[in-house]
Amino acid sequence: MELRWNRPRPGGASASRSTGPNSTIPSGVRSASEWSWRLLVIVGLAAVVIYLVMVFQEIVIPLLVALLVSALLQPVVASLVRRHWPKWLAILLTLVAFAAVIGALVLLVVWQVRAGLPQLERESVAAYDRVRGLLRQPPWSVTDAQLAGYLSSAGDLIKKDSGQIIGGAVRVGSTTGHLLAGALIAVFATIFMLIDGGGIWRWITRLFPRSGRPAISAAGDAGWTTLSSFVRVQILVALVNGVGIGLVAFFLGLPLAIPIGVVVLLASFIPVIGAIVSGIIAVVIALVFAGPVQAIIMLAGVLLVHLLEAHVMQPLLVGGAVKVHPLAVVVGVAAGTGIAGIPGALFAVPLIAVANAMVTAMLHTVHGTPPANDPGPEPVAVADPAAPLAPET
Repeated sequence: MELRWNRPRPGGASASRSTGPNSTIPSGVRSASEWSWRLLVIVGLAAVVIYLVMVFQEIVIPLLVALLVSALLQPVVASLVRRHWPKWLAILLTLVAFAAVIGALVLLVVWQVRAGLPQLERESVAAYDRVRGLLRQPPWSVTDAQLAGYLSSAGDLIKKDSGQIIGGAVRVGSTTGHLLAGALIAVFATIFMLIDGGGIWRWITRLFPRSGRPAISAAGDAGWTTLSSFVRVQILVALVNGVGIGLVAFFLGLPLAIPIGVVVLLASFIPVIGAIVSGIIAVVIALVFAGPVQAIIMLAGVLLVHLLEAHVMQPLLVGGAVKVHPLAVVVGVAAGTGIAGIPGALFAVPLIAVANAMVTAMLHTVHGTPPANDPGPEPVAVADPAAPLAPET
């Protein structure tokens, strides 16, 4: 005799007890409650992750820096290996070239600052005289005695808070030690990622159940591709911003034009906010050391460079690499700044872009078809969960 399990069917007796007309909970309230507890779990998990990142930030931030640097250098290493270079030699040469570029930028800034100090002193004295003459005129009408009193009050305030200043200097010394330790962690992590990044990711993948490994592996590939594209494109955008604004400062005859360009280049790695802040600094320098006309010209040059970035480079380059809406970029940078300051602003956009690419790839792999907004030509087959992971090529 054949035995069969009687399973409840949709719309049957068991379903009618929870969703039928005799249910005391309206379907809208039930749906809202189900959505609510799931959202609470997601928010709670995000809060725990943010808390752990803030607690272990001295380790997490160097690792994130190593990820960005590895995403930039790994294509170079792979290109050299394809040309039959030994892998250790390709990694060594790439790291030395990268360090040489960074060292050249630092030496260029130091050389320009030292060479421009006499001009900077003269320009500072002239700027002070202009400001003093402006303050003597209406509506300010500040006399020399009043200005001397203001300066004396400022000196007394500095003496009063000298203890806090000394404490701040001590904290700066401690921060310098943390920065050196973080730099060493970033260097070693970068080396190991370049040597065996694929092996590290396969080890992480094996921590998950075997049935979920294909989706995790696909997510890792998509996230790494997005991160590599973002880093390369962001470097191009930063170069255009730095060179453009630096050239405007040079033709205006501003002191320290090359350091201004380097500062703009570095600040442009923070999307949106970095370019705006560095542009404001350049305009203020032009106003103080050159005058209002040069400041207006500097402002026009900054606006022109930012318009080129916003209407040409961002849609054509950054948009194709990141695939994140500009509003999400602005909100992400603001949220990252509020949570972790400058590191949060620096890593917010790549984290959002990588997370978006990884989730999309996981959905693509699990369902076997691309999502509705993905015009992929064909579905991606789900790999056999029992099959071992493919070795790195």
